[in-house]
Amino acid sequence: MKWQGKRFLMEYMNIPEQIKQYIAGQAEPKRKGLEALHLRIIHLFPMAKLWFLDGKDSDGKIVANPNVGYGSYTIKYADGTTRDFYQVGLSANKTGISVYILGIKDKTYLAQTYGKALGKASVTGYCIRFKALKDINMEVLEAAIRYGFEAHDEN
Repeated sequence: MKWQGKRFLMEYMNIPEQIKQYIAGQAEPKRKGLEALHLRIIHLFPMAKLWFLDGKDSDGKIVANPNVGYGSYTIKYADGTTRDFYQVGLSANKTGISVYILGIKDKTYLAQTYGKALGKASVTGYCIRFKALKDINMEVLEAAIRYGFEAHDEN
């Protein structure tokens, strides 16, 4: 195989090492926030499958922020096809950190249930964004993360 730089190396690293390098490559305070959340999620759900998506398509073009995923659920498409994806995700964004709670059918649930109690966070149908951990209520964020795992376990 031909050496193709960092992308080649990342494809052959194990997922925990990719996650470690991704987090280590972030500027403060994102790095500490991502690391704390990552450790908390793997402590809460030690058997959850780990994912790392580098945000690049098959041609190596950046199409999304890299993200870390936890757990696994099956997405069922209208045409009958399926694919596995993570239940809860974590990513650095331009201004801070995003936590993704995926596969929720009711797109108002996160905002209605956790939005006001989270603190300085923006909540959409599946994403909780905030600048730094100090800006949010960690117990409420943890409850939302737990919901992300439990909602799929009920299906």
